[in-house]
Amino acid sequence: MNEERIALFPGSFDPITIAHVDILSRALPLFSKVYVGVGLNSNKKALLSRELREEMIRATFQDEKKVEVVSYEGLTVAFCSRINVSYILRGIRSTSDFEYEKAISQMNHAMHPEIESVFILSNPGYSAISSSIVRDILRYGGDAEQFIPKPALEILTAAGGAL
Repeated sequence: MNEERIALFPGSFDPITIAHVDILSRALPLFSKVYVGVGLNSNKKALLSRELREEMIRATFQDEKKVEVVSYEGLTVAFCSRINVSYILRGIRSTSDFEYEKAISQMNHAMHPEIESVFILSNPGYSAISSSIVRDILRYGGDAEQFIPKPALEILTAAGGAL
């Protein structure tokens, strides 16, 4: 079986965290290519610009040839269909994450049965880390250094904290 296995790892990545890095790093051996999809949602107020988020992800995975950063709007499963992606990669931190992701996966399957969802359980040491919590730490001047990958942190710092 020599078919390409291409996945999309969607998220806001506002900002990318070490938990994202862990999930993607563990998933890479399973796929021939992984798009990291910066989802743009007009209903959410992002802390960081799309360009800064993309730059942080690219810097974090600069040595990984199987990773490509893209941004998109709209339904994730429809975007997958447009770019010929067969798998959606999601990280699971808790049972509530699982229930939420399971419902989305089932709806995605109803719309595009050719696209499969793949779940990777979070490393227990990272299960409390989320972009929204890290975003709040940044927003209120806290030290988020331990939660953000070093290359991304360097870009964030150079951008003046992006706040």
